[in-house]
Amino acid sequence: MKPVHILVPTFFSFRDALMQTYTLPYVKIMKKYLPKGSKIYLMTLEQPHFKMSEEQKKQVKTELQDKYNIYLLDFPYYRFGFRSIVNWGRIVSVLVKTVLIKKIRFIHPFCVPAGAGGYLVSKLTGRKLIIDSFEPHAEAMLESNTWSKNSLAFKVLWNLEKLQTSHASAFIPCVNEMKNYAKNRYEVDVSNRCLESKPACVDLDLFDFEKRKNPKLLKELGLEDKIVSVYAGKFGSSYLEKEIFDFWKVCHTYWGDKFRVLILTSHKEEEINLYCKASDLDRDIVTTKFVFHEHIPSYIGLGDFGVTPFKPAASKRYGTPIKTGEYWSMGLPVVITPNISDDSDTIEKYKIGSIMNEFTEKEYLRIAEEINELLIHKEETDLHQKIRNIAEKYRGFQIAHRVYDNLYGENGRAWKF
Repeated sequence: MKPVHILVPTFFSFRDALMQTYTLPYVKIMKKYLPKGSKIYLMTLEQPHFKMSEEQKKQVKTELQDKYNIYLLDFPYYRFGFRSIVNWGRIVSVLVKTVLIKKIRFIHPFCVPAGAGGYLVSKLTGRKLIIDSFEPHAEAMLESNTWSKNSLAFKVLWNLEKLQTSHASAFIPCVNEMKNYAKNRYEVDVSNRCLESKPACVDLDLFDFEKRKNPKLLKELGLEDKIVSVYAGKFGSSYLEKEIFDFWKVCHTYWGDKFRVLILTSHKEEEINLYCKASDLDRDIVTTKFVFHEHIPSYIGLGDFGVTPFKPAASKRYGTPIKTGEYWSMGLPVVITPNISDDSDTIEKYKIGSIMNEFTEKEYLRIAEEINELLIHKEETDLHQKIRNIAEKYRGFQIAHRVYDNLYGENGRAWKF
């Protein structure tokens, strides 16, 4: 088979964790199933705080080209507004020229915001559109109060979501339920165009089960012989704020001085101080640290249970939080809100954590007791290995290999479009 070239638009900066953990690994897997000599053109939107020097950029581009035949197309990022619209006009123009000159056959964006640009390029060039990581975004922005229903940003993306859903030749949803969302909200039946769902997979070699409870780090952070609740992420927007600190307050009351909180985040100390003060949580039991992703496993592994504190919202049923898979990979039970991807159901089914159904002291105490019961019997139930096995089954990269083989492999669906 002749080489086949693909354009992969994204909304992420190259150094963003979402690129490094949620996109680039899949692009590299995708490349394995393309005919020899095929090229992938990877588009990024570079935010100022992720900016690379020219030397760093040159090094990244050289490595991607030499090792993987992946070509980086980087553009500046602007928040939605006049400059963003002008910027996207330029981006689409450049991408259309690239598609035509480089003889690109497929437009394969990751997530629907990038799919909006991919849709325009597909319509202008006649190339087939494949939406990866298919999940709602416009309504998620409403639910987090980032946008209003009357805002231009919402109206533009909502309509482009509907258009790309009608137009795309194939979808890779995050969860199977996304088919129902598309039918009910976009009024488009995508069931015949959906491949196997692909959740946020985890590098199980990086998140090595053997990295749990590193003695040196436990001593360094004062977490020896403690029950540690670990959280990797941010607060606000789609994530709970005061509620999760109120929960930790109840945990501290329940476990006493044995309880500690480890927050792996980019939030400043002043912000964490305010959260602790608002919930009357003893600041001395909370350790915060910013950790680059390659070191995250060793720090998550210090925990006894993780938290995935999404605000309960309808759209969260159709996405997939990578942090839950990372906790599972390190053998940790997880506290999560209801109806988050397939994760809440999996946690309830296998009894590997607790569901936070309400934001009350009574509910927080119930959760602490449930987690305590799991930890007391962890050896006899082989809890950590059980959870690791679930990570391997539901979040291993073998899922992505199946999906891309089915799409771009020798007998893949892409060749029948």
